[in-house]
Amino acid sequence: MKQKSVWFCTSCGNESPKWMGRCPACGEWNTMVEEKVATGKQTSSRQQSISVPGAGSKPVLLAEIDSTAESRISLNNAEVDRILGGGLVEGSLVLIGGEPGIGKSTLSLQIPLHCSGLKTLYVTGEESAKQVRLRASRLGGDDSNCFIYSETLMENIISEARNVHPELMVVDSVQTMYSQYVESSPGSVSQIKESAAQLLRFAKETGIPVILIGHITKEGSIAGPKILEHIVDVVLQFEGDNRGAYRLLRSIKNRFGSTSELAVFEMTGKGLREVSNPSEMLIPMHGEGLSGVAVSAMLDGTRPFLIEVQALVSSAAYGTPQRSATGFDVRRLNMLLAVLEKRAGFKLGVKDVFLNMAGGLRVSDPACDLAVVSAVLSSNFDLPISPDTCFAGEVGLSGEIRPVGQTDRRVIEAHRLGFKRIYISSFGSSENMPEGIDVIRVSDIPALCRSLFRTGEH
Repeated sequence: MKQKSVWFCTSCGNESPKWMGRCPACGEWNTMVEEKVATGKQTSSRQQSISVPGAGSKPVLLAEIDSTAESRISLNNAEVDRILGGGLVEGSLVLIGGEPGIGKSTLSLQIPLHCSGLKTLYVTGEESAKQVRLRASRLGGDDSNCFIYSETLMENIISEARNVHPELMVVDSVQTMYSQYVESSPGSVSQIKESAAQLLRFAKETGIPVILIGHITKEGSIAGPKILEHIVDVVLQFEGDNRGAYRLLRSIKNRFGSTSELAVFEMTGKGLREVSNPSEMLIPMHGEGLSGVAVSAMLDGTRPFLIEVQALVSSAAYGTPQRSATGFDVRRLNMLLAVLEKRAGFKLGVKDVFLNMAGGLRVSDPACDLAVVSAVLSSNFDLPISPDTCFAGEVGLSGEIRPVGQTDRRVIEAHRLGFKRIYISSFGSSENMPEGIDVIRVSDIPALCRSLFRTGEH
């Protein structure tokens, strides 16, 4: 069989007969990789024999389509069910990505072990059946309805899945799978595309949901072509420090529910434990009297919770001031420091500033700006902030405190957790505020300082 060289874009999967510095489809630079593909009659005949999902059906009027809710499969895990939108949809393809050792395989094996009535086919391409058995013994649960299949050839996997007739199939991982009809090594762009396409056809034709495990690159994106994320129905990604106890499962894409949802787990000796109240690990865990600590009432997706912001301001030890942030955008930190110096007169340009978000959480909500500024000022003055105080507001370039969305939900969550006061923007609405918590409205940074530290001196 003849072979030819084809160039694929690792970002979007676009195919080109020659190398290009810039992909003509997505515009990314230096993303083209060369692969050998087979050509000939066998490939073309195979392509003609492929059954397209839903092939043979006739066009139907939109008004005649049954609009009842799709049936979902509960995974006996409240956090996973919630982030999926209420459970697994029949015939869906779910992709779970994350760094090595973060908990992808643990979660995917925990699901069938804790769903005794769910017949599951667990396909492993990275571990032997004995290794999976040892991990299952550590995790506990009911293993009477979970079938283990150690295989990497997609044609064998699909054939065996049709024989077993599972209610759920787990594939660990998509980067190890390959098709005999594609002349390239496992993990290549063409192999990942072909493997995902075969699993998609299988899921749609049989109605069996499939969970795919995928690795991520050093940049934090799913390894393989970007088209892999377009093919699947749901993309879930693990975040957090694998050396710590907590893991964050974030919904990046969901065709059957809301996106940007967040689930929190704790890694224990018996697997991942659900953390139903994430604020319990993110709010202060120390006594009073410490400066540089502030609590932010933030939202991640639709879920409100409170997180501790820690700041340390000290004299520059090596001449050039350092700016370091963990879990927060360093560029935004530099912007907030510039606002403090330009609009409020605080001389922070000659000082080191270190910022940390508790729990290993990556924060992108602009409502954290007010807590970051307060923590920095608290450390700079060496004046502690009362532990029953929290913040929710965005800081503008002119030093004004801007309102943020769903302030009422943030205030309600703060009140539920026992906070006595919360600082918000004076420009926002005052509706739906609960009683029992003091809502303090501030318009700019100087007003915040006067109210928070009871002084106008700096």
